[in-house]
Amino acid sequence: MAVGWSRDGAVQEQMDATVESALQLAKSRLPKGESLTHCEECDEIIPEARRKALPGVRCCVACQSEREEKLQRDDLYNRRGSKDSQLK
Repeated sequence: MAVGWSRDGAVQEQMDATVESALQLAKSRLPKGESLTHCEECDEIIPEARRKALPGVRCCVACQSEREEKLQRDDLYNRRGSKDSQLK
């Protein structure tokens, strides 16, 4: 399927790259290593049940929720460039 000035398959390649980028971002956000006993943000104790359920946890529930809200707000911006740059 030809779209504008792009070559055949370019649209699919762009979609595949977007999915791959999202997967890499999600994997990079997964906790790694040993869980902390105290939150690295507010120094509150992280409950043992949370540490067992989520190996590598670094924050308490409240601080993690704040982080995720901020990340979600930041994800609303298109950082790949303008629409015109994606068509070339």
